Amino acid sequence: MLLLEELISQAQTAITDIRRLVYNLRPPALDDLGLVAAIRAQATHYEHTSLRVNVEAPEPLPELPAAVEVAAYRIVQEALTNVVRHANARSCLIRLTFDGTLHLSVTDDGCGIPAERQAGVGLRSMQERAVEVGGSCVVEALPSKGTRVQASLPCSSDETHPVQEPA
Repeated sequence: MLLLEELISQAQTAITDIRRLVYNLRPPALDDLGLVAAIRAQATHYEHTSLRVNVEAPEPLPELPAAVEVAAYRIVQEALTNVVRHANARSCLIRLTFDGTLHLSVTDDGCGIPAERQAGVGLRSMQERAVEVGGSCVVEALPSKGTRVQASLPCSSDETHPVQEPA
């Protein structure tokens, strides 16, 4: 009986690990809600009494390659985490635009990035995610205080199609 209990426990641990890996590959919210709604839902998790997060995006966005959606979602997620942890901001604006390339920016009105600060894991991961899909990501301190993360994520024209509304 003890062996069976141990096997059941190992199987449950393996299932948990697999679910975590699958979530890390592609968050279910992207399939369930689409990119814009998933970002809006994520933004609500970061809002609190002293921080307001607004999302501006065209609806609907064209259908994007899965890798671009994941990169955009994760870049926004990391940028919001940085706003909450480091910026002491009152407001944050997430803006998405599309012109064949998905452009995203996350701008806050917080204290900005100290000039002597080294890029940490989060900043590097945003840049790496953008580069993985052939894009770029720049994080900059704004002259008027605050920080802006700007990413451009190219989408090949043969992979992007307007989302069709159900009949």
